[in-house]
Amino acid sequence: MSEIFLISVNGEDRPGVTHSLSSVLAAYDVTILDIGQAVIHKMLSLGMLVRVPESAQSAPILKDLLFKAHELGVQIQFEPVEVNDYNAWVNKQGKARHIITLLGERLEAEHIAAVTELLAAHGLNIDIIHRLSGRIPMVEAAERPYACVEMSVRGIAEDADELRARFLELSHDTGIDIAFQADDLYRRHRRLVAFDMDSTLIQTEVIDELAKAAGVGEEVAAITEAAMLGELDFKESLRQRLALLKGLDVSVMADIAERLPLTDGAERLLATLNSLGYKTAIISGGFTYFGEYLKEKLGVDYVFANELEVADGKLTGEVIGDIVDGEKKAECLKTLAAQENISLNQVVAVGDGANDLPMLRLAGLGIAFRAKPLVKLHARHALSTVGLDGILYLIGVREREAMQLPER
Repeated sequence: MSEIFLISVNGEDRPGVTHSLSSVLAAYDVTILDIGQAVIHKMLSLGMLVRVPESAQSAPILKDLLFKAHELGVQIQFEPVEVNDYNAWVNKQGKARHIITLLGERLEAEHIAAVTELLAAHGLNIDIIHRLSGRIPMVEAAERPYACVEMSVRGIAEDADELRARFLELSHDTGIDIAFQADDLYRRHRRLVAFDMDSTLIQTEVIDELAKAAGVGEEVAAITEAAMLGELDFKESLRQRLALLKGLDVSVMADIAERLPLTDGAERLLATLNSLGYKTAIISGGFTYFGEYLKEKLGVDYVFANELEVADGKLTGEVIGDIVDGEKKAECLKTLAAQENISLNQVVAVGDGANDLPMLRLAGLGIAFRAKPLVKLHARHALSTVGLDGILYLIGVREREAMQLPER
């Protein structure tokens, strides 16, 4: 009868360790049932679950492995595995899996401890942990890189909504972002990323900038804030604000567009998405003039927004066509996904305001970015501590794979 062993190898990493040990196994026609390897700093940890064929004896195989390990300067251990235990382990495959992403300026032991405590309390078991961010230098750099760790967990959460709520609380208390996603085919094959514009892709509300130029900044800003908090119907709030802009000369729009402050990480995110072949869109309750400007600047594919009506070179205080509110944003997202012939599960939507919630809920990955508390509460995912390029980690892109922009 064939035997099953778990082989554990630990020691200083160097080229050829895995080759040397697997070559010993190959000489005896051993089958590799499972294998995993990780290197932290200079230390190697290698595990192999193997089946010794009935035609071979395990003793000489283990002896040869011990000699080879001694020659390589690594520690090796063997643990026999009962066939029934192995079959029980095999039968667990296909169980629900999730990806937990921890992201912040730095990750401390207390962060890992708090997250893993919640996972254990909800019956989730960690299979794999690996780092997506680059190595953290000890010297203080002008721009400190993010720290990001991804955990692959197995099992069905006893209460997924409650777990997300606890993660949100933990994120608020610790200053790190925590994402909890189903680990499925769609998660690895997102194809479209749609952004709100104002206070998401850019660090301002364009209508507030127009209002300042018109001398009604405070009045418009107050209405904008109420709308973003969900205290005011978006359509009505937009009509009120636009009415205050009536008569503003359109020549100010070009100057405002050139001064729009991009959100940190926006250029790196769009450059990386474009290099990977993603389609991108701006779906905004803002205005097409500024959306088209950003489309050209960042290489965005589509723009859906409100078109300002102009007469005799001045704003009329109206928009042309239907107002793009929350429901219209969701409708635009559906239309775009159908046009690109992709599932909504392959869509990422990013926004900060209450009027973004319909499209955030519709997308396979909806992200509340530096959002108001109401939006964070009702969105499935939130990013608050890093720039827009933190989204790359949520779709599985490693630091070394992201585009490095030239210094200015």
